Amino acid sequence: MPSEPPPRPAGATAPQGYRPTRRLRAAAGLAAAAMPLLAAAGCSSPARPASQSPSASSPGLTDCLSVSRCYAPHQFRVAYGIQPLLDAGVDGRGQTVVLVEPEAAAPAPPPTVTDIRQDLADFDSRFGLPAARIQVITTLAGSSVSPWLAEAEEVGDTEMVHAVAPDATIRELMVDDAHVTTPAEFAAMFSTALRTAADDGHVILWPHEYGENLFTRAEAATINSALEYAAARHATVVAGSGDGGAIATRRGKSPPVREVSLPASDPLVLSAGGTTLTANRATGAYISETAWNTPIRGQPAASAGGFSHLFARPAYQDGVPGIGAMRGVPDVAGDAKPGDDMAFAFTKPGGGYDVSSVGGTSTTGPFWAGLIALADQEAGHPLGFVNPAIYRIARGPQYHKAFHDITTGNNTVVLGGVTITGYQAGPGWDPVTGWGTPDARVLIPLLARSASP
Repeated sequence: MPSEPPPRPAGATAPQGYRPTRRLRAAAGLAAAAMPLLAAAGCSSPARPASQSPSASSPGLTDCLSVSRCYAPHQFRVAYGIQPLLDAGVDGRGQTVVLVEPEAAAPAPPPTVTDIRQDLADFDSRFGLPAARIQVITTLAGSSVSPWLAEAEEVGDTEMVHAVAPDATIRELMVDDAHVTTPAEFAAMFSTALRTAADDGHVILWPHEYGENLFTRAEAATINSALEYAAARHATVVAGSGDGGAIATRRGKSPPVREVSLPASDPLVLSAGGTTLTANRATGAYISETAWNTPIRGQPAASAGGFSHLFARPAYQDGVPGIGAMRGVPDVAGDAKPGDDMAFAFTKPGGGYDVSSVGGTSTTGPFWAGLIALADQEAGHPLGFVNPAIYRIARGPQYHKAFHDITTGNNTVVLGGVTITGYQAGPGWDPVTGWGTPDARVLIPLLARSASP
């Protein structure tokens, strides 16, 4: 069971017009969300063993050094202290990560829709990873769905988890979202999908977020109840905090609102914000980070964070400087700058493959899901609701060894000519990058010892 009573929403009202901030396709008044932010590049390189220490000859490194500014998985894993764990055999074996993904119900030209098996095979060959252990669950999908059709974000989610925890089993739980047109319908879908996921694995990634003000108290309670179910089954639920900075991006004529999003704002979720990583391009050696905030084509693109209007401050956040009476978001962070994060492989139009950078908290959620799989393996049991343990470590003497504390940058954004003043990153926890990013070689053993099932 969770280590403290799960919080309940304090109450909210939903305006007319439901507008998701990411990914769900347009349907009966639901505006289409932005696809992952892709910065494409491409070439190929020979495969090598996944455990090889990164160097200038590491698999796929040429792709990132000569064609784009992304990091090959080896360099990315060195920067965040993951590689020493993999070399020691902490690679996710025996663990299952469930990715809840909207089905790609119909073929479309790549890279909009691809065959995820082919993309993973190219990713593994290009970057020297072992073959992915991937399964697809279609019990909640449409009757005519092809299980291997995948949209770009599903491919990115899967490749990120596989890069971090290469021997973990990845289960794609496909959901039929075509008829989700209201917050109530989303809450019902979330409840069904999360309960199914919690029965299938102990690490769950939820890849969508929606502004809190769209939900009523009852709808938020439905979401929270499903998260209670997952926590009771020792499942860790991870979600990106969002890509809109201090606002939950909304479409149409709705004005920008300074707020955070569900489900990331629920205290039973491990919420991951975004940074811009600077590491040695050849070796992966960590240099520095700042809060991610890089507008794209005039639209906000920054680490989402702030304070909930629905959920009171949970006990694990009591006494944290900068957090008042309400739940603070995010808890942790990872590299999220489009064009400058970890490389992914996608089918390109006309055949062949591109090396691309996804960007946004579309990558930080699966990044942390992979890390939790490593911690579960290290512990020898599922850690479940890890937030209290994360906060104990961050408030203890090992903080600056277990985390990179992000102290520069902000999530102030401009939308439609309106400036929405956000928050500043600073020492310790902040509502832009949480406690910061991991040095996994220190954090994962600490987390495995600190969290209890």
